[in-house]
Amino acid sequence: MMTRRSRSELRHAFVEDVPEALDEGILYISIRHATAIHKCCCGCQNEVVTPLSPLDWQMTFDGDSISLSPSIGNWSFRCQSHYWIRHNHVEWDRRWSRKHIEEGRKQNRWLRHHGLEVPAVHTTPKQLESKPRLKNARGLWRELRRRLGDLL
Repeated sequence: MMTRRSRSELRHAFVEDVPEALDEGILYISIRHATAIHKCCCGCQNEVVTPLSPLDWQMTFDGDSISLSPSIGNWSFRCQSHYWIRHNHVEWDRRWSRKHIEEGRKQNRWLRHHGLEVPAVHTTPKQLESKPRLKNARGLWRELRRRLGDLL
């Protein structure tokens, strides 16, 4: 059984279709279905499905190892585990409060609604409070120009 303390490495397997039964410690990647799936790294046995797309998770394959971004936040599971998969290793992240989880979900819905990519590093609750509330594409571009101007 894979547990948080005993094992921090995953193997990857490219598959056409996801197998009926998942083995622990293996990240299955189906390019055909644009999906990566694995058993939760905490050992709770839940299946974690990560759709691969610009608006969901992105996968990087360097020829030897797999990385997924953003982090895996299993907020719907009892374990509420939170980790990154980087170069076939599990890197544990801090637990989020219920409020932070809800704010992160709200932010992700907003980004997807506007056709924007979910960031690889989630923002803090304070940053979420200041995110723009845009009603249309013109407002989106205006806000992006303003923020870019602040950076230059």
